[in-house]
Amino acid sequence: MIKIAVIGLGVMGKNHLRVLGNIPEVTVPCVCDPVAEGDFGVPLYKSVDEMLKNEKIDAAIIAVPTAFHKDVALRCIEKGVHLLIEKPVAPTAVEGAEIQRAASRANVKTAVGYIERFNPVVASLKSELSGKEIYSISITRVGPIPPRIADVGILTDLSVHDIDLIRFITGKEIIKSNIFKSQKIHNHYEDNAILSFELSGDITASITTNWLTPFKKRMAEIAAKEAYFEADLMNQRLCEYSHFEGTNKFNSYAISDVFVRKQEPLLNELEAFVNYIKTDDRGNLATIEDSIRTIDISQGK
Repeated sequence: MIKIAVIGLGVMGKNHLRVLGNIPEVTVPCVCDPVAEGDFGVPLYKSVDEMLKNEKIDAAIIAVPTAFHKDVALRCIEKGVHLLIEKPVAPTAVEGAEIQRAASRANVKTAVGYIERFNPVVASLKSELSGKEIYSISITRVGPIPPRIADVGILTDLSVHDIDLIRFITGKEIIKSNIFKSQKIHNHYEDNAILSFELSGDITASITTNWLTPFKKRMAEIAAKEAYFEADLMNQRLCEYSHFEGTNKFNSYAISDVFVRKQEPLLNELEAFVNYIKTDDRGNLATIEDSIRTIDISQGK
């Protein structure tokens, strides 16, 4: 059995704890959170140092606020604990690089939790795009402001998801970017942004994201040479517009639903992490370098 602790018991940490219970080869010996209360079915530690001193664990999920990622990660790495760190790896690229250097020295396996990589609709989309020339990709990720977010703005919390997703779907690097942002209702950080990119291979991309919309929307739209795709990331639906017919190909097309095997993305991600610990095959897990790149891009670098 692989022993995995969960550090940070907010919304995401509790989701990790729930899903880990569905993986037969995993046991959760303990959890850690300085302010959490209640019965989690396993020992609850208030201190990471105390947990690491008293428990023998193979790996940990770091789901604390982003500002504390580096401190918690370095303490775990010092004890040889493999890590899945919720995105982004740290608030800044400098702190992310510090985690990476420490993990490399200690031979500790690390991954960063960009969960959309494991969304089944993304897997189906990548399959459909295989061998096709991509022209453009546009992602919309909007919704009401979450009360849990106080330490970062929308660029660090949400846009990094889609910067990574653009790179993951296209397999191309972002070479130019423009970011337009504003602060409307958040107390300290930006809550509204539009990002535009140029990728290698003459691909254009954009992200629209905000905490101003009263409903959640997560959509990716991809124009390719042979077809146009709409991917609903929330409902795991993929629609293809293709097979132009007639004399005016711009007004005549076929619409089809692409099969998507619906699954819980977090379960897919955690199973990939467990497999990485066992076999060294990281599959589609994002690296710290991937996360550092998204941080730099989100900050206009």
